[in-house]
Amino acid sequence: MLYGGLTSIGYPLLFGVVYWSTTHLMELQIDASVAGEIAEIQSAVPSGDIPQLGEVVAALIGRSPDFFYLLQNSKGQALAGNLPATEPVKGIRQWPGSTRHRRNPFSGIRGRGTDLREGAYLFVGLSTVQLHEMEELVVRAFLWGLVLAIVLSLAGGAALSLSFLRRIEAVSQTSRDIIRGDLQRRIPERGTGDEFDHLAASLNAMLDRIQALMEGLRQVSNDIAHDLRTPLTRLRQRLELAQRADPARLGGDTIIEQTLRDIDSILETFGALLRIAQIESGARKAGFAVVDLSGLLRDVVEIYQSSIDDKHQTIDIRIEPALGVMGDRELLTQLFANLLDNAVRHSPRYSAIELRAYRRSDRVAVIIGDNGPGIPAEFREKVLERFFRLEGSRSTPGSGLGLSLSEAIARLHETELELSDNGPGLSVDVSLRCE
Repeated sequence: MLYGGLTSIGYPLLFGVVYWSTTHLMELQIDASVAGEIAEIQSAVPSGDIPQLGEVVAALIGRSPDFFYLLQNSKGQALAGNLPATEPVKGIRQWPGSTRHRRNPFSGIRGRGTDLREGAYLFVGLSTVQLHEMEELVVRAFLWGLVLAIVLSLAGGAALSLSFLRRIEAVSQTSRDIIRGDLQRRIPERGTGDEFDHLAASLNAMLDRIQALMEGLRQVSNDIAHDLRTPLTRLRQRLELAQRADPARLGGDTIIEQTLRDIDSILETFGALLRIAQIESGARKAGFAVVDLSGLLRDVVEIYQSSIDDKHQTIDIRIEPALGVMGDRELLTQLFANLLDNAVRHSPRYSAIELRAYRRSDRVAVIIGDNGPGIPAEFREKVLERFFRLEGSRSTPGSGLGLSLSEAIARLHETELELSDNGPGLSVDVSLRCE
């Protein structure tokens, strides 16, 4: 209805412009023809003699059937021509009583009047029947065109509205399916690249993210129940044992020390989980600033240099100077500290570790490699999940949250950890956006 209303308003405006332009052009052509005819009559009798002008007018009547002539004297008496005497009016004029009815013999006469010698008056006019026929044709075409345009606009508007409604209903149906528990449902895309496809792609990406978060939450709940059960069980057993037995004989200090160590491990696990949740919320992104990555990496290496020396390891440092990135300095420090700590802990004694940082196009690449046991290709995605640990590392201290925390920090900085084989060992590639 809106399209039909707009068409019914816009079409008459267009018609008015076309109608006025066409009639104005034809009137100008008529005026030019009449002016040329008057000039021809006057040039035929340069002296302006009235009787001779009458002869010229009489001769033109037979040769120019579309023209109308009137030559009258100062007393208003018609001397020559095919029009009756009239009031002498100079300039362009419609013939008095001229109408658009074809039954009138003097219908549609447009001409020009001019004064002559001795008070005589000459009028030359041209029939405007063709002009009126053209106007009628334009009006009829407009009326039929208006009807057709309104019908087409209504049909097109209805088709477009139905298309919109179908797309909107698809979104609504998908939402209802998801509410009923089908988290795999996604909004269908037509592949046309229109605004609805863009909206569907954005909503689907949001749904993917929500599903990933819900699955992560479900897994975290399961992992917490599984991984914290063991230290809590040991803690309870020690306390029950200490309650029943003689503390002096069992070594009360040892029990308390072990208990505190288990409690610290539990608190550390919960602290890491809370930190991951805080990072994934994106709240820290508002505080991003330019960070001197070259200096940050050298500070991290300095922190772990003693651990590297204790294991008689070597580290090959190749860091380009003045590498600046946008990010959170504290989180980036924790990211590379976690990665370097993993490389040191999982590499054997006398092994080599490398740290490279260089500019790569519009990014800064940081690569940390080691000669440890590495991670099989089928587990490189799994190790980024919370609490996941390879069989070989379950006997070592840790909660399985280090790489998860590092991955969360990387995603906050719009990148990901790329794990690859270092032959032997593991290579971790992080690509950060330049300042």
